Amino acid sequence: MKNSHTTNPGRRHFLKSATKLTAMGAAAPMALNLAGIQAAAAQTVVNDYRALVCVFLFGGMDQTSTLVPFDNAEFSAMSALRGGLARPRTDFMSLGSVASQGNRSFALATELSPLANLYAQNKLSIVANVGPMSAPLTKAQFQARAAGVPPQLFSHNDQQSVWQSSGVEGATVGWGGRFGDLLASNNSSNPVFTSVSINGTAVFLYGNTVQQFQVGSGGPARVSALNSLYGSSVAGQALRDILRSNPSPLFENHLGVVTRRSLDANAQLSDVLGQAASLQTPFPSGNSLADQLRMVARLISLRQSLGMRRQVFFVGLGGFDHHDGLLADLPGLHTQVAQAMSSFYDATVELGVANQVTTFTASEFGRTLTSNGSGTDHGWGGHQFVMGGAVNGGRIVGNYPTIALNTNEDLGRGRLLPTTSTSQYAATLGTWFGVPTNLLGDALPYINNFSVRDLGLFS
Repeated sequence: MKNSHTTNPGRRHFLKSATKLTAMGAAAPMALNLAGIQAAAAQTVVNDYRALVCVFLFGGMDQTSTLVPFDNAEFSAMSALRGGLARPRTDFMSLGSVASQGNRSFALATELSPLANLYAQNKLSIVANVGPMSAPLTKAQFQARAAGVPPQLFSHNDQQSVWQSSGVEGATVGWGGRFGDLLASNNSSNPVFTSVSINGTAVFLYGNTVQQFQVGSGGPARVSALNSLYGSSVAGQALRDILRSNPSPLFENHLGVVTRRSLDANAQLSDVLGQAASLQTPFPSGNSLADQLRMVARLISLRQSLGMRRQVFFVGLGGFDHHDGLLADLPGLHTQVAQAMSSFYDATVELGVANQVTTFTASEFGRTLTSNGSGTDHGWGGHQFVMGGAVNGGRIVGNYPTIALNTNEDLGRGRLLPTTSTSQYAATLGTWFGVPTNLLGDALPYINNFSVRDLGLFS
């Protein structure tokens, strides 16, 4: 089914979080024993600004239609295996030879040319064959179902949760939120804007103390009934008074606290956005991802007004579940991603924060090398983009696999066994973000199972 865009915290996460925090009372952050960790992290953070922006591609992006080997022999062998899904050589834009991959040549689909241009400017790198696993795995270990294989491996919802939590099925907190837990103390003015989604509820942004703040592409959500209920401003004010009251039952009181905080944050953000200077960078119209990233850029422009030094953002685009229609539909989605990300990078240049903002892609899994007729099926490892002024760009990091069947990375039909884990990917981003190396394990439960914690994405 196309346009898969399902995340799974929702009501279950709210009830769990609300119950936990209610039981702890107003001193929840102290009860969670994070104050000492936050203080330790704060000591290592200089007085500057950094943001991580996660671009989640829902449905599982087909990696073999995105980044391809471009030497004649490899390209021809790949095309033969792709069958009816093979695209002609003219559909790809060369990246040249890549030293980290044994001087093999690679290319991106031409509709991704804005990203290829950033790659050429050393502002974008690619992480090859990355996916969730809780420990390094060989093909034999996978076949024996050894520890390290993610649960419910080829399920959309489960793997979205596993990706966003760095390996934990059904998790209610994600690694972006846990980074926020560690560094929110740097946002002394209003930590409520530490973790921000412009794409609905995301496990990625929930921490143990940090809760995500949601805005739309057009700004904070407004509750019209607070101004006029059934056509009456008096009734609207009455509803506002009820929401701001302090009922005696503990759960209801905590719900009131959360509601008042949300209303106050919405009001504050609305006021500040109304005074913000307009962005001059053009963003493409009719592109929902571009609309989301434009709002991220606007929020970043308000970092000083909001007292922000560390922020994590989440945006997303659905439609990548191409069991059919791959050749017809994927180029258009590629175009949206490339144009939106390129415009966003230009906006960070305009704002003077290109070196302080890192944008990265994620998708629940890659897809099969072989065709099922007019599309591909669920896989595991895939390739991801990392973009920003601080990125040591123009490189492919990790191990790009041999595009063939029956290799050490092929788990059947060209499903890739990842050679880089999401934990390593996240640890690299977290280290740049300011999470001290000795605290990475507090945010990434499986990172200690991997000897390499830094993929070398940053200078």
